[in-house]
Amino acid sequence: MREADVIIVGSGLAALMVAYHLCEHKNVIIFTKSKKETSNSWLAQGGVAAAIHPDDHWLTHYTDTMIAGCEHNDEEAVRILVQEGREVIQQFMNVGFSFDVDEHGQLLFGQEGAHRMRRILHAGGDATGKNMVSFLFEKLSSRVTFIENDPVIDLLVSDGRCVGVQTKNGTYTANAIVIATGGIGQLYTFTSNAETATGDGIAMAYRAGAALADMEFVQFHPTMLYVDGKAVGLISEAVRGEGAILLTDDGRRVMDGVHPQKDLAPRDVVSRAVDREMRNGHFVFLDISMIPHFSSRFPTITSLCERYQVDWRNGFLPVVPGAHFLMGGIVVNVDGETTLPGLYAVGEAACTGVHGANRLASNSLLEALVFSRRVAFHLLNKTEQRLILKKSERKENNVHIALPTKEDIQHMMTQYVGIVRDYDQLFYAKQWLEQYSIDELVNMSTEYDDEKRTIIYMLIVGWLVTTSALQRRESRGAHYRSDEPFERTYWEKRRIVRTKEEHFMKEGFR
Repeated sequence: MREADVIIVGSGLAALMVAYHLCEHKNVIIFTKSKKETSNSWLAQGGVAAAIHPDDHWLTHYTDTMIAGCEHNDEEAVRILVQEGREVIQQFMNVGFSFDVDEHGQLLFGQEGAHRMRRILHAGGDATGKNMVSFLFEKLSSRVTFIENDPVIDLLVSDGRCVGVQTKNGTYTANAIVIATGGIGQLYTFTSNAETATGDGIAMAYRAGAALADMEFVQFHPTMLYVDGKAVGLISEAVRGEGAILLTDDGRRVMDGVHPQKDLAPRDVVSRAVDREMRNGHFVFLDISMIPHFSSRFPTITSLCERYQVDWRNGFLPVVPGAHFLMGGIVVNVDGETTLPGLYAVGEAACTGVHGANRLASNSLLEALVFSRRVAFHLLNKTEQRLILKKSERKENNVHIALPTKEDIQHMMTQYVGIVRDYDQLFYAKQWLEQYSIDELVNMSTEYDDEKRTIIYMLIVGWLVTTSALQRRESRGAHYRSDEPFERTYWEKRRIVRTKEEHFMKEGFR
């Protein structure tokens, strides 16, 4: 059994920023189930939103974030995000990171949906996440321990405290465990997410006893490149920020008459509009013909098009919405503490409430920077005595049931728990998921091969999303029910919190 001061699960921007702030003072181990470059952060194109332009103000950024989140946001978390965000960005540049600048050396600010002004910083055109993550890999290369291709398969709990992790290859204990495993996009057929984003960290935290919240709020990005019936990569919202518009195959503007901000409306609005056209039998294209120097401004997207033999020079890119970001996740306070002592969460796996019902574009990388620093500072100021690991109380028997394939789960979630939902669809999905004995899966041992374990965690998370969506009988932000198409006063600021204890209660979900 190996020991560390802090164990971080995941290798995206949030994970690396926690490690960066801790590494001079703590022994840090970072686990990732694949290569360390495999993360949603690595794929992030658009940039980082921050109110640092002289004409901008944190209050404007705050208001934009609250409006996009349909006022479901936690106000304190949003204030921290937009106020501390300016300082964090400046610190990041002070240690050597370079955002894109113009010919005079002035920062370039991009425009994205639901922002009232240009405030998006980008690096490498549309390779912001990759550049930021690469920068941190260099900073951390000899200062923390990276363990790749060794997935964390369970959290170890002793006397009501998280004290370590079980990986595929060993047992490790630490004073603090930080979940930074990203989101759940791979539960859906079309997604912008990395192949590893199957909700493992969220499922493990739930199984260990930590509370989750807002699991019904899954954001779909309206513009995934659509080739041969598959979503093959993201087309950043920054493209629409530079003037691109959505058109149907018969030449109509998709967003005309839908929202005052048209193609730069909040993502949930645009995604539903695109989805509606496709369900009515139309193809949807992103018209980029008005953007000069497209290939130099968006080299990542240009390369993506060329890889899949899509001729970007003709000005029309075929698109489809895809699962993009989970606003919910593991309940944390503004210092990253979960409801389970010893366990922390940060990034997309965490639910600070900062995004409300619908994340504002380019607030995700900012969230990673701001709240990772807060988690690290909290850990630096906290003295912990490592507890002795006792034998797990979890059932050791395996669950001998036939499991569905990943594709089965993705089809079910896409068809019945997708962009537009209703009671009948959600109830059908709930019944389908529960045929795999969710109660038993939550309490099972983890002695399975990687694929089966991933499927089990996908089933647990899919069930949590589905049953939360059934409970929230309204439409708010990314959660849209055609049978309950309006926001309801009853649900204002009301969060659906999920804990493992629900499996010991007789009453189910309607």
